[in-house]
Amino acid sequence: MFYVLGPDGPIYRGGPAQLSQVAPVRRVQRPQALRTRSADVDAQETADIAALPDTTAPALPRAAQEAVDAYAATEKGPQVERQPLEFVRDVMTRGALTVPADMRVNDAWQILAEQRVAQAPVLNAQGRVVGLLLRADMAPLDLLPTPGSVQDAIDLAKRPVHAVMISPVPAVAADTALRRLAGVLLDTGLPGLPVTDELGHLAGFVSRTDILRAVAADPPLDLWS
Repeated sequence: MFYVLGPDGPIYRGGPAQLSQVAPVRRVQRPQALRTRSADVDAQETADIAALPDTTAPALPRAAQEAVDAYAATEKGPQVERQPLEFVRDVMTRGALTVPADMRVNDAWQILAEQRVAQAPVLNAQGRVVGLLLRADMAPLDLLPTPGSVQDAIDLAKRPVHAVMISPVPAVAADTALRRLAGVLLDTGLPGLPVTDELGHLAGFVSRTDILRAVAADPPLDLWS
């Protein structure tokens, strides 16, 4: 289940098909990572590693290796059966960082920078989600100070968060399938969505990084069931 939340409350409740029509959200332009290492440097490092002497310990006889493995398993305790990750609740971040809608842009930027997060749900005075704040939106390149415009930049930094947040913002229920969430993230270009109930009460945040971490982790990720 997906929702659309704005300053005046919930706007939409339903599936992902009509989401973009109810709340057209601009696609977020993500900067491409810069390659700072040349192919020659990488190739040289690969060659250097290949030239290092082999210090790998000789393999143990099979019976001895099985004994070592069995001993190591006893230290881990009983093994819990791993369950497939299928829903938003399986990968979302609980206790996500939030910012109030009336906070100054400069203060919000400092909080996000200190916590090393790129986005945060914006809450109103009643504690409900009304928008999404992106660090990239708080200091766009065309607003950085140039000679004679320092005061303009200072004025912009004093704006309230609600002046730069994305709103209305899509939100997702915790029991939504990850496959449907992935489709909405691709359609909107957003880095993640707040996880809420239909009234906008925040339960957490789910980002592309959360999904990638689940793909790379040990438990199986089920996107196609």
